[in-house]
Amino acid sequence: MQTEPGSSLPAGRWPVFGHTWAVQLLAKTTTPAAASGRGGPSHAYLLLGAPQIGKTTLARAYAQALLCTHPSERPCHRCRACDLIARNAHPDVQFFQPRTKLPNKDDSVVDRLDGKILADQADVLVHEAALRPVEGRYRILLIQDVHRANDTFQNKVLKTLEEPPPNTILLLTALDRTSVLPTIVSRCQVLTLRPLDVPTVEGALVDGWGAAPEEASLYARLANGRLGWAVNQLADPDSRRRRTEQLQALWHLLAADRVDRLAFAETMASDRSVGRDNRQLFGLLELWTGWWRDVLLFQAGCADACSNVDQVAELQRQANVLEQESVRKLMYTIQRIEQYLHHTVNTRLALDVLVLNLPYLQSKPLA
Repeated sequence: MQTEPGSSLPAGRWPVFGHTWAVQLLAKTTTPAAASGRGGPSHAYLLLGAPQIGKTTLARAYAQALLCTHPSERPCHRCRACDLIARNAHPDVQFFQPRTKLPNKDDSVVDRLDGKILADQADVLVHEAALRPVEGRYRILLIQDVHRANDTFQNKVLKTLEEPPPNTILLLTALDRTSVLPTIVSRCQVLTLRPLDVPTVEGALVDGWGAAPEEASLYARLANGRLGWAVNQLADPDSRRRRTEQLQALWHLLAADRVDRLAFAETMASDRSVGRDNRQLFGLLELWTGWWRDVLLFQAGCADACSNVDQVAELQRQANVLEQESVRKLMYTIQRIEQYLHHTVNTRLALDVLVLNLPYLQSKPLA
């Protein structure tokens, strides 16, 4: 997946769309004057926000600006430091990401959905933090999703923050303050990134990734302010077809009897139990939540705010025949089921409850 704009950026332009206030705040600490005196970077930053909202992109851009060798316009996107960081190859920038151990193997793979930052990564963190910079002014440790770290790792992070080595900067990302040890939060400069508005995401997709206007408009509305999510969908040639198939399956499920609904739940649970489709399952639940939110918007007379702009006729049909209170209860049920599935619950039972709580529609959906 290409996570940064495809076009060549001018010197001094951060590869970040939106979050202007955060870029401006961080950029002030990267100037030559700041580096040589007061106003330089803090020893640690904690970037908070929803998944795929741009936390890692901002952290990477900040690392580029800190290590860029251009005398004034940082990042320049031309020097060796900027190039190496863009390719995840700079010796002074180390990444720590959630991982999942492979079955029957000592190796692990990056897994930002269900993975954990493993205990053995804690020793690597301590070692890397103690090293002096190899090429640049700073040594930067970027820890993605620190809320997925176990206690051992978080305590090692805390010790590093309490006794920060000179010229070492920690960049941490997490969902929110409550997901990280309070003692870590208190020792970091905290920046909370908010969802981007639809025009910003739409413009980024067109200008940065060359999306067609109609496609950019749809994904910008479906993204809920998460540019990273929209870029992922744009890069997947099957995403549009898969979404249409999932919506049609939902509509047919509304007219199905209990037997067919439970068979659908069994299929979903089976796929998850063999480790195939965690992402697909949670993506489907997100799709359903967005759909029922749009039905509520139609019922409230706010159709212009809906996300599924290519399915207006079916949204209107369902809004006309469903009771508003039943839709609200269904959305609450989906949210609870999603929370349960992140923990050790009976997946089949949870999905049975979900499909049996779907409303019944006798008429067929629009083609």
